[in-house]
Amino acid sequence: MARYIDEILQPGEKVLYSTNAHWIFYLPAITAWIVALALLILSATVAAGIPSAVLAAWAGAVIAAIVAVYFTIRGWFHRLTTETDVTDRRVVHKTGFIKRRTFEIALDKIESVDVEQTILGRIFNYGDVTIMGVGEGRQTISTIASPLAFRSAITAR
Repeated sequence: MARYIDEILQPGEKVLYSTNAHWIFYLPAITAWIVALALLILSATVAAGIPSAVLAAWAGAVIAAIVAVYFTIRGWFHRLTTETDVTDRRVVHKTGFIKRRTFEIALDKIESVDVEQTILGRIFNYGDVTIMGVGEGRQTISTIASPLAFRSAITAR
């Protein structure tokens, strides 16, 4: 699958910075995988003497693994279908595969770029970026990786 930005670049336009959705989208999958592993270990150790407890722990581990696979695929697909780029002329953001949502703002029409990070966002380097455009309105990009570097790529001209 080709990148969206490569399909829409104008002649002579160069990509200066590219980023993606942060890996934190995998957090539900990671949690589900830990629960599945814990239930699997529980079935092998603590509940070893009780057949019904072993069966219940195995069933719980299988259910947690199915949920983990779902969240893993969902997080992977979200990251695969989300692109955010800064070129020497504009900012381009695209989400979705079948139902696509894009926005583009010319760099000379950008009034301000705001970054909002939670404590976890500061620790793991992700956050929300809001771009205010002159006559363009407000566009927010949620849970972007390296939001300060992204802002710098926009504002350093």
